[in-house]
This record gives sequence, C-alpha cells and structure tokens, in this order.
Amino acid sequence: MKGTLKAGAVAGLKTTWTLGKVIFPVTLIVSLLQHTPVMDWLIKLITPAMGIFGLSGEAAIPLVLGNMLNLYAGIAGILTLDLTVKEVFILAVMLSFCHNLIIESTVASSVGIKIWLILLVRIGLAVFSAIIINLVWHGGQDAAKYGLISAKSAAPS
Repeated sequence: MKGTLKAGAVAGLKTTWTLGKVIFPVTLIVSLLQHTPVMDWLIKLITPAMGIFGLSGEAAIPLVLGNMLNLYAGIAGILTLDLTVKEVFILAVMLSFCHNLIIESTVASSVGIKIWLILLVRIGLAVFSAIIINLVWHGGQDAAKYGLISAKSAAPS
C-alpha cells in the first residue's frame, strides 16, 4: 500500500512537472504579448478568417498553439484570453480533432497512412465541426469562467 501511494505521488508530480513546463511559459508569453502592438496587429489580420468559425481573431492563438505544440499549450492559450463560452466550446471541439498535428500525424503515417489523408481528415473535421457549431448554436455569449469556485464580491462597508 505504501509503495503504491509513493509510486502514485511520484507519477503525479512527474505529470504536473511535464504539463507545467508547457502551460506556464505559454501562458506567460501570451499574457506578455497581449500588452504589445504585435498581438493587436496579428488579431486584426486574422479576424476575418476566424469569423467563419464563430471565433474572434485572438482565438487563433490557442488554435495555433494546440495544433503546433500540444493540447495543453492550446489550453494555456485559452486561459489567457477573454473568450465567450461559445468560443471556448468551438476551440475545444476543433482542438479535439486536430491537436499536436506534427507529432501525431507523423506517428500515424509510420503505420502506413498517407500524411495528406491524415491532415485532411483531422483539419477537415475541425473546420466542419466549428462551422456547424457556429451556425447551429445561437447561445453561449456569456464570458467563459474557469474553475469550480466563483468569485464572491463583498459589499463595501
């Protein structure tokens, strides 16, 4: 029993360390870039294309991070932005289909599947699902809130 708990704790700490090495730096970099003109310029450039999916221009950040790096980088990008519930849902669905494209597509191609087919299916499903969600769901305009505990504001005395 004691060995199992120790092994579980060690595995948990290793996982936390691995995820933290991705999530913390990405969150920091995206947060810093939000205060520079570079971010505004990129957002204005990509906004028309992102509108097709029902996303704001800044939603491209977690999409690119999730596709090029991994799902946890995409999540870190989502957490740093002020997105609506609908935008977070669309991003989650898109990233569920096409996260970590480089590594996962390479691994899948090693078993004999053509890489163009892998990319077509994964990106196609992400694009198709985002467009459908955007067209069908008319709610979710509230700001997304993360975590289980809501912030309580005390009345001033």
